[in-house]
Amino acid sequence: MLTAVIARRSTPTALRALSTWSAVPAGPPDPILGVTEAFKADKDPRKINLGVGAYRDENGKPYVLTSVQKAEELVAASKPDKEYLPITGLAEFTKNAAKLAYGAESAPLKQGAIAVTQSISGTGALRIGGAFIGRHYPKAKVIYLPTPSWGNHTPIFRDSGLEVRGYRYFDKSTVGLDFEGMKADLKAAPEHSIVLLHACAHNPTGIDPTHAQWKEISDLVKEKNLFPFFDMAYQGFATGSISNDAFAVRHFVAEGHQVALAQSFAKNMGLYGERVGAFSLVTADPEEKARVDSQLKIVIRPMYSNPPLHGARIANAILSDAALYAEWETEVKSMADRIISMRETLYNTLTHDLKTPGEWGHIKSQIGMFSFTGLTAPQTKALAEKAHVYMTADGRISMAGLNSKNIEHFATSVDAAVRGNL
Repeated sequence: MLTAVIARRSTPTALRALSTWSAVPAGPPDPILGVTEAFKADKDPRKINLGVGAYRDENGKPYVLTSVQKAEELVAASKPDKEYLPITGLAEFTKNAAKLAYGAESAPLKQGAIAVTQSISGTGALRIGGAFIGRHYPKAKVIYLPTPSWGNHTPIFRDSGLEVRGYRYFDKSTVGLDFEGMKADLKAAPEHSIVLLHACAHNPTGIDPTHAQWKEISDLVKEKNLFPFFDMAYQGFATGSISNDAFAVRHFVAEGHQVALAQSFAKNMGLYGERVGAFSLVTADPEEKARVDSQLKIVIRPMYSNPPLHGARIANAILSDAALYAEWETEVKSMADRIISMRETLYNTLTHDLKTPGEWGHIKSQIGMFSFTGLTAPQTKALAEKAHVYMTADGRISMAGLNSKNIEHFATSVDAAVRGNL
Protein backbone atom coordinates (compact mmCIF):
# COMPACT_ATOMS: atom_id res chain seq x y z
CA MET A 1 0.00 0.00 0.00
CA LEU A 2 2.77 2.44 1.01
CA THR A 3 4.68 1.58 -2.18
CA ALA A 4 1.63 2.43 -4.31
CA VAL A 5 1.24 5.83 -2.60
CA ILE A 6 4.89 6.67 -3.18
CA ALA A 7 4.60 5.60 -6.82
CA ARG A 8 1.56 7.83 -7.34
CA ARG A 9 3.37 10.80 -5.80
CA SER A 10 6.37 10.25 -8.05
CA THR A 11 4.51 10.36 -11.37
CA PRO A 12 5.66 12.90 -13.99
CA THR A 13 2.28 14.67 -13.67
CA ALA A 14 2.81 15.27 -9.97
CA LEU A 15 6.34 16.54 -10.59
CA ARG A 16 5.13 18.92 -13.28
CA ALA A 17 2.48 20.32 -10.93
CA LEU A 18 5.20 21.12 -8.42
CA SER A 19 7.37 22.99 -10.96
CA THR A 20 8.44 26.49 -9.99
CA TRP A 21 7.52 27.67 -13.50
CA SER A 22 4.15 25.95 -13.82
CA ALA A 23 2.28 29.29 -13.84
CA VAL A 24 4.39 30.88 -16.62
CA PRO A 25 2.11 31.47 -19.62
CA ALA A 26 3.18 30.82 -23.19
CA GLY A 27 4.17 34.04 -24.92
CA PRO A 28 2.74 35.01 -28.31
CA PRO A 29 4.77 33.83 -31.31
CA ASP A 30 6.99 36.37 -33.05
CA PRO A 31 5.11 37.37 -36.23
CA ILE A 32 8.22 37.48 -38.42
CA LEU A 33 9.69 34.22 -37.10
CA GLY A 34 6.29 32.64 -37.73
CA VAL A 35 6.48 33.71 -41.37
CA THR A 36 9.95 32.18 -41.68
CA GLU A 37 8.84 28.90 -40.08
CA ALA A 38 5.87 28.62 -42.48
CA PHE A 39 8.17 29.37 -45.41
CA LYS A 40 10.65 26.67 -44.38
CA ALA A 41 7.87 24.10 -44.05
CA ASP A 42 6.57 24.86 -47.57
CA LYS A 43 7.96 22.42 -50.17
CA ASP A 44 6.78 24.32 -53.26
CA PRO A 45 9.75 25.40 -55.43
CA ARG A 46 8.07 28.75 -56.18
CA LYS A 47 7.94 29.81 -52.53
CA ILE A 48 9.12 33.33 -51.64
CA ASN A 49 9.99 34.66 -48.18
CA LEU A 50 9.42 38.42 -47.98
CA GLY A 51 9.27 38.56 -44.18
CA VAL A 52 12.97 38.42 -43.33
CA GLY A 53 14.71 41.73 -42.66
CA ALA A 54 18.04 40.81 -44.22
CA TYR A 55 19.53 41.54 -47.62
CA ARG A 56 19.49 38.81 -50.24
CA ASP A 57 21.39 38.81 -53.54
CA GLU A 58 20.00 38.27 -57.04
CA ASN A 59 19.89 34.54 -56.34
CA GLY A 60 18.04 34.95 -53.07
CA LYS A 61 21.12 34.04 -51.02
CA PRO A 62 22.73 35.81 -48.03
CA TYR A 63 25.38 38.25 -49.23
CA VAL A 64 28.77 38.77 -47.59
CA LEU A 65 30.28 42.04 -48.82
CA THR A 66 33.69 41.81 -50.50
CA SER A 67 34.88 44.72 -48.38
CA VAL A 68 33.85 42.78 -45.26
CA GLN A 69 35.76 39.71 -46.44
CA LYS A 70 38.87 41.82 -47.06
CA ALA A 71 38.51 43.52 -43.68
CA GLU A 72 38.21 40.16 -41.99
CA GLU A 73 41.38 39.00 -43.73
CA LEU A 74 43.21 42.11 -42.50
CA VAL A 75 42.00 41.48 -38.96
CA ALA A 76 43.09 37.82 -39.10
CA ALA A 77 46.49 38.75 -40.55
CA SER A 78 47.16 41.08 -37.61
CA LYS A 79 46.85 38.05 -35.27
CA PRO A 80 44.81 39.96 -32.67
CA ASP A 81 44.24 38.80 -29.12
CA LYS A 82 40.89 37.79 -27.64
CA GLU A 83 40.98 40.04 -24.60
CA TYR A 84 37.92 41.79 -23.22
CA LEU A 85 37.03 45.15 -24.70
CA PRO A 86 36.46 48.09 -22.36
CA ILE A 87 32.84 48.59 -21.24
CA THR A 88 32.17 51.12 -24.01
CA GLY A 89 33.86 49.02 -26.66
CA LEU A 90 36.59 49.46 -29.25
CA ALA A 91 37.54 53.13 -29.02
CA GLU A 92 38.73 53.45 -32.61
CA PHE A 93 35.47 51.94 -33.86
CA THR A 94 33.22 54.21 -31.79
CA LYS A 95 35.18 57.26 -32.97
CA ASN A 96 34.71 56.23 -36.61
CA ALA A 97 31.07 55.26 -36.11
CA ALA A 98 30.32 58.72 -34.72
CA LYS A 99 32.16 60.33 -37.64
CA LEU A 100 30.10 58.27 -40.09
CA ALA A 101 26.83 59.36 -38.52
CA TYR A 102 27.47 62.99 -37.60
CA GLY A 103 29.91 63.88 -40.39
CA ALA A 104 33.57 64.84 -40.12
CA GLU A 105 32.69 68.55 -39.85
CA SER A 106 30.15 68.12 -37.05
CA ALA A 107 30.77 70.83 -34.45
CA PRO A 108 30.05 68.63 -31.39
CA LEU A 109 32.29 65.92 -32.85
CA LYS A 110 35.16 68.38 -33.34
CA GLN A 111 34.64 69.75 -29.83
CA GLY A 112 34.82 66.28 -28.27
CA ALA A 113 31.25 66.63 -27.01
CA ILE A 114 29.71 63.39 -28.30
CA ALA A 115 29.50 60.54 -25.79
CA VAL A 116 29.53 57.25 -27.69
CA THR A 117 29.61 53.59 -26.77
CA GLN A 118 29.71 50.40 -28.79
CA SER A 119 26.53 48.37 -28.51
CA ILE A 120 25.11 44.98 -29.38
CA SER A 121 23.85 46.16 -32.76
CA GLY A 122 20.94 48.59 -33.09
CA THR A 123 18.72 46.78 -30.60
CA GLY A 124 21.42 47.06 -27.94
CA ALA A 125 21.94 50.73 -28.76
CA LEU A 126 18.23 51.42 -28.27
CA ARG A 127 18.21 49.47 -25.01
CA ILE A 128 21.22 51.37 -23.66
CA GLY A 129 19.62 54.64 -24.70
CA GLY A 130 16.29 53.73 -23.13
CA ALA A 131 17.94 52.72 -19.87
CA PHE A 132 20.12 55.84 -19.75
CA ILE A 133 17.19 58.15 -20.47
CA GLY A 134 14.98 56.30 -18.00
CA ARG A 135 17.59 56.92 -15.33
CA HIS A 136 18.94 60.38 -16.18
CA TYR A 137 16.57 62.33 -18.45
CA PRO A 138 15.33 65.10 -16.13
CA LYS A 139 11.97 65.68 -17.82
CA ALA A 140 8.93 63.58 -18.80
CA LYS A 141 9.68 59.86 -19.05
CA VAL A 142 7.37 59.58 -22.07
CA ILE A 143 8.50 58.53 -25.53
CA TYR A 144 6.44 58.97 -28.70
CA LEU A 145 6.88 56.37 -31.46
CA PRO A 146 5.61 56.65 -35.03
CA THR A 147 2.50 54.59 -35.79
CA PRO A 148 3.52 52.06 -36.97
CA SER A 149 7.10 51.52 -35.89
CA TRP A 150 9.53 48.62 -35.70
CA GLY A 151 7.86 46.01 -33.49
CA ASN A 152 10.73 45.86 -31.00
CA HIS A 153 10.66 49.59 -30.20
CA THR A 154 7.72 49.33 -27.83
CA PRO A 155 9.05 46.49 -25.62
CA ILE A 156 12.55 48.01 -25.59
CA PHE A 157 11.35 51.33 -24.24
CA ARG A 158 8.72 49.87 -21.94
CA ASP A 159 11.33 47.58 -20.44
CA SER A 160 13.48 50.71 -19.97
CA GLY A 161 10.79 52.21 -17.74
CA LEU A 162 9.44 54.72 -20.25
CA GLU A 163 5.78 55.32 -21.04
CA VAL A 164 5.23 54.62 -24.73
CA ARG A 165 2.79 56.68 -26.79
CA GLY A 166 2.31 57.09 -30.52
CA TYR A 167 2.17 59.82 -33.14
CA ARG A 168 0.54 59.52 -36.55
CA TYR A 169 2.87 58.58 -39.35
CA PHE A 170 1.30 56.27 -41.93
CA ASP A 171 -1.71 57.32 -44.01
CA LYS A 172 -3.56 54.18 -45.14
CA SER A 173 -5.61 56.12 -47.66
CA THR A 174 -2.56 57.30 -49.59
CA VAL A 175 -0.12 54.57 -48.45
CA GLY A 176 2.15 57.53 -47.70
CA LEU A 177 3.28 59.85 -44.91
CA ASP A 178 0.60 61.48 -42.78
CA PHE A 179 2.72 64.59 -42.37
CA GLU A 180 -0.06 66.85 -41.11
CA GLY A 181 -1.15 64.22 -38.59
CA MET A 182 2.45 63.75 -37.47
CA LYS A 183 2.92 67.48 -36.92
CA ALA A 184 -0.40 67.80 -35.08
CA ASP A 185 0.46 64.95 -32.71
CA LEU A 186 3.94 66.31 -31.97
CA LYS A 187 2.44 69.75 -31.31
CA ALA A 188 0.00 68.16 -28.88
CA ALA A 189 2.70 66.18 -27.05
CA PRO A 190 3.64 67.52 -23.59
CA GLU A 191 6.76 69.69 -23.63
CA HIS A 192 10.05 67.83 -23.07
CA SER A 193 8.61 64.51 -24.23
CA ILE A 194 11.00 62.19 -26.07
CA VAL A 195 10.27 61.54 -29.75
CA LEU A 196 11.66 58.51 -31.59
CA LEU A 197 12.52 59.29 -35.22
CA HIS A 198 13.63 56.83 -37.91
CA ALA A 199 16.60 58.61 -39.50
CA CYS A 200 16.05 56.94 -42.90
CA ALA A 201 14.27 53.94 -44.47
CA HIS A 202 11.42 53.91 -41.96
CA ASN A 203 10.66 50.38 -40.80
CA PRO A 204 8.11 49.00 -41.59
CA THR A 205 6.60 51.47 -44.09
CA GLY A 206 9.60 52.54 -46.19
CA ILE A 207 8.20 56.09 -46.09
CA ASP A 208 10.58 58.93 -45.18
CA PRO A 209 10.01 62.66 -44.82
CA THR A 210 11.60 64.85 -47.49
CA HIS A 211 14.50 67.12 -46.55
CA ALA A 212 12.09 70.06 -46.41
CA GLN A 213 9.77 68.09 -44.11
CA TRP A 214 12.69 67.12 -41.86
CA LYS A 215 13.47 70.82 -41.48
CA GLU A 216 9.88 71.46 -40.40
CA ILE A 217 10.05 68.56 -37.94
CA SER A 218 13.28 69.97 -36.50
CA ASP A 219 11.66 73.38 -36.02
CA LEU A 220 8.62 71.81 -34.36
CA VAL A 221 10.74 69.65 -32.04
CA LYS A 222 12.67 72.77 -31.03
CA GLU A 223 9.48 74.81 -30.53
CA LYS A 224 7.98 72.13 -28.27
CA ASN A 225 11.25 71.40 -26.44
CA LEU A 226 10.97 67.74 -27.39
CA PHE A 227 13.98 65.44 -27.10
CA PRO A 228 14.88 63.72 -30.40
CA PHE A 229 16.04 60.10 -30.30
CA PHE A 230 17.11 58.86 -33.74
CA ASP A 231 17.19 55.22 -34.77
CA MET A 232 19.53 54.89 -37.77
CA ALA A 233 19.65 51.25 -38.81
CA TYR A 234 20.04 51.78 -42.57
CA GLN A 235 22.61 54.52 -43.22
CA GLY A 236 23.72 54.17 -46.85
CA PHE A 237 21.28 51.33 -47.44
CA ALA A 238 18.26 53.57 -48.07
CA THR A 239 19.36 55.79 -50.96
CA GLY A 240 22.86 54.45 -51.56
CA SER A 241 24.37 57.65 -50.13
CA ILE A 242 25.93 57.74 -46.66
CA SER A 243 25.52 61.52 -46.32
CA ASN A 244 22.01 61.68 -47.75
CA ASP A 245 20.76 59.02 -45.37
CA ALA A 246 22.29 60.95 -42.46
CA PHE A 247 20.62 64.23 -43.46
CA ALA A 248 18.05 64.29 -40.66
CA VAL A 249 20.56 63.56 -37.88
CA ARG A 250 23.10 66.07 -39.19
CA HIS A 251 20.47 68.77 -39.72
CA PHE A 252 19.08 68.39 -36.20
CA VAL A 253 22.57 68.60 -34.69
CA ALA A 254 23.46 71.64 -36.84
CA GLU A 255 20.27 73.29 -35.55
CA GLY A 256 21.44 72.85 -31.98
CA HIS A 257 19.46 69.79 -30.89
CA GLN A 258 21.10 67.49 -28.36
CA VAL A 259 20.14 64.19 -29.99
CA ALA A 260 20.38 60.58 -28.94
CA LEU A 261 21.36 58.20 -31.72
CA ALA A 262 21.24 54.42 -32.15
CA GLN A 263 23.33 53.02 -35.02
CA SER A 264 23.43 49.54 -36.52
CA PHE A 265 25.94 48.01 -38.92
CA ALA A 266 23.81 44.90 -39.57
CA LYS A 267 22.23 46.06 -42.81
CA ASN A 268 24.79 48.42 -44.35
CA MET A 269 27.75 46.09 -43.74
CA GLY A 270 25.83 42.81 -43.67
CA LEU A 271 27.20 42.14 -40.17
CA TYR A 272 23.91 40.72 -38.90
CA GLY A 273 25.26 38.01 -36.64
CA GLU A 274 28.30 40.00 -35.52
CA ARG A 275 26.01 42.40 -33.60
CA VAL A 276 27.83 45.68 -34.26
CA GLY A 277 26.28 48.98 -33.25
CA ALA A 278 26.78 52.22 -31.37
CA PHE A 279 24.81 54.52 -29.11
CA SER A 280 25.68 58.19 -28.77
CA LEU A 281 24.51 61.38 -27.11
CA VAL A 282 25.35 64.97 -28.03
CA THR A 283 26.44 66.81 -24.90
CA ALA A 284 27.30 70.45 -24.12
CA ASP A 285 31.07 70.10 -23.79
CA PRO A 286 33.90 67.61 -23.06
CA GLU A 287 33.37 67.85 -19.30
CA GLU A 288 29.69 66.94 -19.61
CA LYS A 289 30.61 64.20 -22.09
CA ALA A 290 32.96 62.66 -19.50
CA ARG A 291 30.16 62.54 -16.93
CA VAL A 292 27.74 61.02 -19.41
CA ASP A 293 30.38 58.46 -20.42
CA SER A 294 30.78 57.44 -16.79
CA GLN A 295 27.04 56.86 -16.41
CA LEU A 296 26.80 54.93 -19.69
CA LYS A 297 29.38 52.55 -18.25
CA ILE A 298 27.25 52.13 -15.13
CA VAL A 299 24.21 51.29 -17.29
CA ILE A 300 26.12 48.82 -19.48
CA ARG A 301 28.21 46.98 -16.89
CA PRO A 302 25.36 44.95 -15.33
CA MET A 303 23.73 44.37 -18.75
CA TYR A 304 26.56 42.53 -20.52
CA SER A 305 29.87 43.92 -19.13
CA ASN A 306 31.39 44.68 -22.53
CA PRO A 307 30.53 44.20 -26.20
CA PRO A 308 31.68 41.63 -28.79
CA LEU A 309 35.10 42.18 -30.33
CA HIS A 310 35.28 40.58 -33.78
CA GLY A 311 32.57 42.50 -35.60
CA ALA A 312 33.78 45.84 -34.27
CA ARG A 313 37.25 45.08 -35.62
CA ILE A 314 35.78 44.30 -39.05
CA ALA A 315 33.66 47.47 -39.14
CA ASN A 316 36.56 49.58 -37.93
CA ALA A 317 38.92 48.13 -40.56
CA ILE A 318 36.48 49.35 -43.23
CA LEU A 319 35.84 52.75 -41.65
CA SER A 320 39.53 53.48 -41.07
CA ASP A 321 40.96 52.38 -44.45
CA ALA A 322 40.31 54.73 -47.38
CA ALA A 323 40.41 52.03 -50.06
CA LEU A 324 38.18 49.62 -48.13
CA TYR A 325 35.79 52.43 -47.26
CA ALA A 326 35.45 53.40 -50.93
CA GLU A 327 34.80 49.77 -51.88
CA TRP A 328 32.22 49.46 -49.10
CA GLU A 329 30.42 52.61 -50.26
CA THR A 330 30.22 51.16 -53.76
CA GLU A 331 28.82 47.89 -52.43
CA VAL A 332 26.26 49.63 -50.24
CA LYS A 333 25.10 51.63 -53.23
CA SER A 334 24.84 48.49 -55.35
CA MET A 335 22.63 46.86 -52.70
CA ALA A 336 20.44 49.95 -52.52
CA ASP A 337 20.29 50.17 -56.32
CA ARG A 338 19.22 46.53 -56.63
CA ILE A 339 16.33 47.15 -54.26
CA ILE A 340 15.37 50.33 -56.12
CA SER A 341 15.39 48.37 -59.41
CA MET A 342 13.06 45.76 -57.86
CA ARG A 343 10.69 48.58 -56.88
CA GLU A 344 10.70 49.88 -60.45
CA THR A 345 10.11 46.43 -61.92
CA LEU A 346 7.31 45.60 -59.50
CA TYR A 347 5.60 48.94 -60.11
CA ASN A 348 5.82 48.60 -63.88
CA THR A 349 4.59 45.01 -63.84
CA LEU A 350 1.58 45.75 -61.64
CA THR A 351 0.68 49.05 -63.28
CA HIS A 352 1.51 48.65 -66.95
CA ASP A 353 1.70 44.92 -67.68
CA LEU A 354 -0.99 43.46 -65.42
CA LYS A 355 -3.03 46.64 -64.91
CA THR A 356 -3.67 45.54 -61.33
CA PRO A 357 -6.56 47.47 -59.72
CA GLY A 358 -5.47 50.20 -57.32
CA GLU A 359 -2.73 52.82 -57.14
CA TRP A 360 0.80 51.42 -56.83
CA GLY A 361 2.96 54.55 -56.90
CA HIS A 362 3.92 53.98 -53.28
CA ILE A 363 6.01 50.99 -54.35
CA LYS A 364 8.42 53.43 -56.05
CA SER A 365 8.15 56.34 -53.61
CA GLN A 366 8.88 54.24 -50.53
CA ILE A 367 12.52 53.69 -49.72
CA GLY A 368 14.89 51.16 -48.20
CA MET A 369 14.47 47.48 -47.51
CA PHE A 370 10.78 47.41 -46.65
CA SER A 371 7.57 48.33 -48.41
CA PHE A 372 4.04 48.62 -47.08
CA THR A 373 2.13 47.16 -50.02
CA GLY A 374 -1.37 48.06 -48.90
CA LEU A 375 -2.39 44.40 -49.08
CA THR A 376 -4.96 43.31 -46.49
CA ALA A 377 -4.58 40.49 -43.96
CA PRO A 378 -6.96 38.19 -45.93
CA GLN A 379 -4.96 38.86 -49.09
CA THR A 380 -1.64 38.06 -47.39
CA LYS A 381 -3.18 34.87 -46.00
CA ALA A 382 -4.35 33.84 -49.47
CA LEU A 383 -0.93 34.62 -50.94
CA ALA A 384 0.75 32.32 -48.41
CA GLU A 385 -1.74 29.47 -48.70
CA LYS A 386 -2.31 29.51 -52.46
CA ALA A 387 0.70 31.22 -54.04
CA HIS A 388 3.42 30.26 -51.53
CA VAL A 389 4.32 33.93 -50.99
CA TYR A 390 5.07 34.76 -47.35
CA MET A 391 4.93 38.20 -45.70
CA THR A 392 3.65 39.70 -42.45
CA ALA A 393 -0.12 40.03 -42.11
CA ASP A 394 0.04 43.83 -42.35
CA GLY A 395 1.27 43.59 -45.94
CA ARG A 396 4.86 44.59 -45.25
CA ILE A 397 7.39 43.00 -47.58
CA SER A 398 11.17 42.96 -47.67
CA MET A 399 12.07 44.20 -51.15
CA ALA A 400 15.42 42.42 -50.76
CA GLY A 401 13.58 39.11 -51.06
CA LEU A 402 12.60 39.88 -54.65
CA ASN A 403 14.83 39.18 -57.64
CA SER A 404 14.57 38.70 -61.39
CA LYS A 405 13.73 35.01 -60.92
CA ASN A 406 10.74 35.40 -58.60
CA ILE A 407 9.32 38.87 -59.17
CA GLU A 408 6.98 37.75 -61.98
CA HIS A 409 5.44 35.07 -59.75
CA PHE A 410 5.08 37.62 -56.95
CA ALA A 411 3.47 40.27 -59.17
CA THR A 412 1.00 37.88 -60.83
CA SER A 413 0.10 36.45 -57.41
CA VAL A 414 -0.52 39.94 -55.98
CA ASP A 415 -2.62 40.78 -59.03
CA ALA A 416 -4.73 37.66 -58.51
CA ALA A 417 -5.10 38.36 -54.77
CA VAL A 418 -6.26 41.93 -55.38
CA ARG A 419 -8.78 40.74 -58.00
CA GLY A 420 -9.98 37.97 -55.66
CA ASN A 421 -8.90 35.28 -58.11
CA LEU A 422 -6.40 33.34 -55.99
